[in-house]
Amino acid sequence: YIGALGARVICDNIPGLVNKQRQLCQRYPDIMQSVGEGAKEWIRECQHQFRHHRWNCSTLDRDHTVFGRVMLRSSREAAFVYAISSAGVVYAITRACSQGDLKACSCDPLKRGRSKDERGEFDWGGCSDNINYGIRFAKAFVDAKEKKVKDARALMNLHNNRCGRMAVKRFLKLECKCHGVSGSCTLRTCWLAMSDFRKTGDYLRKKYNGAIQVTMNQDGTGFTLANKNFRKPTKTDLVYFENSPDYCVMDKSAGSLGTAGRVCNKMSRGTDGCEVMCCGRGYDTTRVTRITKCECKFHWCCAVRCKECEDTVDVHTCKAPKRAEWLDQT
Repeated sequence: YIGALGARVICDNIPGLVNKQRQLCQRYPDIMQSVGEGAKEWIRECQHQFRHHRWNCSTLDRDHTVFGRVMLRSSREAAFVYAISSAGVVYAITRACSQGDLKACSCDPLKRGRSKDERGEFDWGGCSDNINYGIRFAKAFVDAKEKKVKDARALMNLHNNRCGRMAVKRFLKLECKCHGVSGSCTLRTCWLAMSDFRKTGDYLRKKYNGAIQVTMNQDGTGFTLANKNFRKPTKTDLVYFENSPDYCVMDKSAGSLGTAGRVCNKMSRGTDGCEVMCCGRGYDTTRVTRITKCECKFHWCCAVRCKECEDTVDVHTCKAPKRAEWLDQT
């Protein structure tokens, strides 16, 4: 697709790119295609992690920033989005390298010869994921935008971008194949492989929970703690400047879509519970009939036959705010 239209035309029409990103896009159109595929993956992961929260990582159609104004506030949600999107770029590029989809890279060239782990010696073989290439390209491409401006928000974004990149590397695992008499493992061939992206998502979600509020230091080169009782952030901690809105009502200036109409769990006391999700406004209950497959039996050979069962359940959805003046905020 990119080849047919010409990389220059495509790259010139992607909104929001800075010059360095446009140059990389034109030079590596196949990598940009992988980045695009990766974007779908990390947005899905973000929405999975926050599916039970007032802010559910909603995307906005026809908005090149994907998340709209929620990104304008230097909140912990913005910190998470920068980290997970940066991780998603690393993951997509690294995977495309290993699958042989890219001209610029392939398997990790450094994983050659012999090595050892706690189980003894092994030979490097197979195709080790070239995570270092993925990290290098993601750093050059994603960070280019932040390096154009030298302000507090750019510093925050660069820090959280790095957290995301390193989170993927954290979950590299050694996979091995045994050789020898009846798989006796006298010889092993091993390679490094990335774990499922869900592990990175779960890890960054925990980092979101423990994100540290900071302010810019006086010489503008780093952060100081907003609250002296907090511990200092490390390179693996997410950092943010501003408190989040409560996301209860629609407020476009804060990027909040509100929770009116969201499904909630009447029995839960957590963030997905109707009390928390609906911000105390109450909820509507609708009876819904669902048809599900049930009483499935395996028939030799090789079919599974199921009956269709009707199941009536109550679905609870958050009421909209009663006040008329909340419309002023939209």
